[in-house]
Amino acid sequence: MPVREAAARSLALVLRDGRSVSDVLPTALASLSDADRGLVRELVSGTLRWYPRLDVLLERLLQRPLRRKDSDVRALALIGLYQCLETRVPDHAAVSATVEAARGLGKPWAAGLVNAVLRRFLRERDSLLAALDDSEAARHAHPQWLIDWLRHDWPEHWRSILAANNQRPPMTVRVNSLRCTREEWLQRLQAAGLGGKAHPMAADAVVLSDPVGVERLPGFAEGEVSVQDAAGQLAADLLAPAAGDRVLDLCAAPGSKTCHILERYPKIGDLTAVDIDSDRLQRLRDNLRRLGLSAGIVVADGTNPKSWWDGRLYQRILLDAPCSATGVIRRHPDIKVLRRAEDIAPLVAMQKRLLDAVWPMLAPGGMLVYATCSVLQAENETLIAHFIDNAPDASAPSMDQGWGIARPRGRQIPTGEAGMDGFFYACLRKR
Repeated sequence: MPVREAAARSLALVLRDGRSVSDVLPTALASLSDADRGLVRELVSGTLRWYPRLDVLLERLLQRPLRRKDSDVRALALIGLYQCLETRVPDHAAVSATVEAARGLGKPWAAGLVNAVLRRFLRERDSLLAALDDSEAARHAHPQWLIDWLRHDWPEHWRSILAANNQRPPMTVRVNSLRCTREEWLQRLQAAGLGGKAHPMAADAVVLSDPVGVERLPGFAEGEVSVQDAAGQLAADLLAPAAGDRVLDLCAAPGSKTCHILERYPKIGDLTAVDIDSDRLQRLRDNLRRLGLSAGIVVADGTNPKSWWDGRLYQRILLDAPCSATGVIRRHPDIKVLRRAEDIAPLVAMQKRLLDAVWPMLAPGGMLVYATCSVLQAENETLIAHFIDNAPDASAPSMDQGWGIARPRGRQIPTGEAGMDGFFYACLRKR
């Protein structure tokens, strides 16, 4: 299948059916070359990154809205606008290739419509783009509900968070301290003809100068390095289990934090990784195997410990709670399309159930690290404050860290700080 046709069909499944990019792309990419796969990913992800802006623009270019059954044509027109606005593809080439892809959709009229839309945009570019500033969603390329929420939660930071969400994220890796030091691996990286630098906040993190396939990373197959954002790497040091401690990693899949804990603290007693998603847990097993690590893996619902817990208390618990993922939009731009304001309350309810279920499993004097990749206070400090108010044996000591924004019940990393994803952490002590 031609590249732009494959991209349009995939994008239509996201926009029309609410499916995630990670769900639809594997099928679309299966029969393509490596180079074509990269272009399809770029066209789909890039169009989604700017979708709230492109959507307003397309509506102003169309004489009448397209029907639902023509969502593939609409997706292709959006892809064409994305190429003209945000890529280095020459305008004439973008128009020609996109019109040609329209002929492959099996709708003879589509080529003429796409051609007319793109050529009108090129003729009226300046006036059309100036008019987009009338729409705040178009101006910031975010859904209005999220703009409003962030402005309320972060009056001093919301613009920078939105801007960071629209940038491509860096590729950050975690050096396995059991195999080599970060300095040693940086030398191997340089010898392989690649660039990178140590991250200032995360002790094992290296930020690559340019993203590359993992097969080009020195020692990847041998378990010397893994891909993980620096913000996620902070969890292991916050948890800081002592020798002999029992550790629980709840909602653990796909296992980056699980593996990092085992790398940094090899003398812990044991580690149990629990997740409800068996497919994602298979990725955890694969990571453990590549890194030469071991952990107890349980497929179970974290809100129902009676079905899997053996009754022995844990000295350390990491709860990496399911969340809105509003801190990783730059990595998963389909969140702009798939997430809704009404999704937040059910997520908060789930987070509360998980906290209530896991707290009795923590030993007196132990610590639970609560983490999300969200930048919404409802899922983070508001939830933690409510939990502490209703748990007399819980406290959240101040976190004196060199990263993030200090909050009364934790620390918030706004998306983009030191190149990191948006993350929240709170450390809860049991008296």
